[in-house]
Amino acid sequence: MRGIAACLTVATVLLWLAAHGRDRLDIWVAQTTLPPVLSEVAVEVRARDGTLLRAFPVEDGRMRFAVRVDQTDQQFIKMLIAYEDKRFYQHGGVDLWALLRAGTQAVRYGEVVSGGSTLTMQVARLLENSGTGSMAGKLRQMRVALALEQRLSKDEILNLYLLHAPYGGAVEGVRAASLAWFGKEPHRLTQAEAALLIALPQAPEARRPDRQPAAANAARSRVLERLGLAAGNRQPDIPRALRTIPQDAPHLAAMLRRDRPAALRHDTTIDAQLQRNMQELARRIIWGQERGVSAAIMVADHTTGEILAHVGSPVFASKDGALGFVDMTAAKRSPGSTLKPLVYGLAFDEGLVHPDTLINDAPVSFGGYAPQNFDGQFRGMLTVRDALTLSLNIPPVLLTHELGPTRLMAGLRRAGSRPQLPSGKAGLAVALGGVGMSLHDLAQLYAGIAQGGQARPLKVLSEASDETATRFMSDVAAWQVSHILSGIAPPKGSAATAGQIAYKTGTSYGHRDAWAVGFDGRHVVGVWLGRPDGTPVPGVFGGALAAPALFEAFGRISSERAPLALPPKDALIVGTAELPEQLRQFHSRDAIFAVGPDRPVVAFPPDGAVLRRSGFGVPLKLRAGALPLTVLVNGLPVITHLRARDAVLALDAEGFTRISVIDARGRSASVEIRLD
Repeated sequence: MRGIAACLTVATVLLWLAAHGRDRLDIWVAQTTLPPVLSEVAVEVRARDGTLLRAFPVEDGRMRFAVRVDQTDQQFIKMLIAYEDKRFYQHGGVDLWALLRAGTQAVRYGEVVSGGSTLTMQVARLLENSGTGSMAGKLRQMRVALALEQRLSKDEILNLYLLHAPYGGAVEGVRAASLAWFGKEPHRLTQAEAALLIALPQAPEARRPDRQPAAANAARSRVLERLGLAAGNRQPDIPRALRTIPQDAPHLAAMLRRDRPAALRHDTTIDAQLQRNMQELARRIIWGQERGVSAAIMVADHTTGEILAHVGSPVFASKDGALGFVDMTAAKRSPGSTLKPLVYGLAFDEGLVHPDTLINDAPVSFGGYAPQNFDGQFRGMLTVRDALTLSLNIPPVLLTHELGPTRLMAGLRRAGSRPQLPSGKAGLAVALGGVGMSLHDLAQLYAGIAQGGQARPLKVLSEASDETATRFMSDVAAWQVSHILSGIAPPKGSAATAGQIAYKTGTSYGHRDAWAVGFDGRHVVGVWLGRPDGTPVPGVFGGALAAPALFEAFGRISSERAPLALPPKDALIVGTAELPEQLRQFHSRDAIFAVGPDRPVVAFPPDGAVLRRSGFGVPLKLRAGALPLTVLVNGLPVITHLRARDAVLALDAEGFTRISVIDARGRSASVEIRLD
């Protein structure tokens, strides 16, 4: 009753001043020192459709979101004014008649029947965080309310109420309340939701739905009854839990806040639903893995350069030793075999090889550097296409030796990547992953290959301008690489078929990183698995772990695959025998291949022989070589574990044929014949 008495007293004083001392009242109001009306609001990171991805709280951990009247459900605004302040648009900040009515009713009935505070007075109280029980406090609120009305528009005053009204706990403002209690933005509220948001600010803790559901329901009902909206309507249940404000794309949000500290809102190209799908996939693919294993996923639309999903770790916390706060889309790690497509693409452009050029996968040394294949075996003479498909190590090192490591590094930089060299100097090992690359770098590189050899920087901010594309590979070479990668068989159990997705896997030295990067006609996806601290994960392979995750990611993007690009009109699509002579077989300038007196030799048929087709096949006679032997025809194995030095090959097709043999020590020999 003390507050009502104060209201009556102050109202009487103001009425007298208004009637007998208007000038004094105006001077008194004009001299009012207003509290700050510009308040800190949460920094927001939003998806491409405006959906809130993540928000950073203001002081004391409160969630207060920027909001305006035109962003709020207009039914809610009408209900709020009708319930709290019917004469809001008529009074000048203080409704004297409402104060007198409230006081008279309180005296008559012995209790508070209706309040006398206007919305503007409530704003004054919220801005100053002041009480209302004393005469001095009430007078101060009225003075501030009158001053606010002189200096702000009605909508600006409503904006302040919508921004500061308390809704329980750390929730402040109607937008934070709508997200926290209903999980949605406040521009489309039901009558019941609007009524609850009108009732809560009057007693935010006593009416908190999660703690005092009965009180919240009763308060909501009173609002609806007074507004004549409750008749015969059964209202939905009161929300029983305070929802968590969206916390998606945490690594990306932290990066944007760090890079643009003055921005209150970051509008991104992220697809909100796809982001959540990829976050769930990252959590799933590490399930059952050893302690400390993390994962990262990036998805982009390579036709526009827009990043659609950015997952730096499965959980944004240092859980189970996984260092989840580390953004593994940006961490520089050894990319393993994922750079081989660039090596081959540059070699195609330089005219060193063609996809059907024969290249020798045999022991080789470059001044003491002797690369080995992953399985320790050697395949002998085979096509470049097969060398990339099988991810062999010797052929790309041979090509990098011809190109020069600095050419490969320049190609990476032109593709938009930012490689880091541990020693500061590029060597042949770069071809096999001896350079620091991030998942973002690899997604950038593969997006450029998908776009016909043109690199356009991937972007995550919607307002970022489109940059001019930089060519780092010809469209023919890019298509040749894509065509080879699309022929790699999908992982077992994948719904995709060969030819739909061009992809490559990689495993770094010591099983520290497992990679898979690929693209279809529209999207590029990159997946990384490993430990953020760089310690090995025994048994981790890109093909076994990252590739299935890559194909699942594509499946979550869409069940339909955008077709890969068609071959450019000037692409040379012929077999080995039809290639120009200088492209039929690659010869390194000064690579030293291992030789020995007992290396295998094809005694028959001799190299260059022209044989007549007999219908009985072609006899094969071999000399030397450690048993067992493997025989390949045009790069494909036709006999394995051969423990004799003669055999008959089922050959009867007209034209050129390459016959290769590899012994148990990886040494090889080959001949090319023609059948007429």
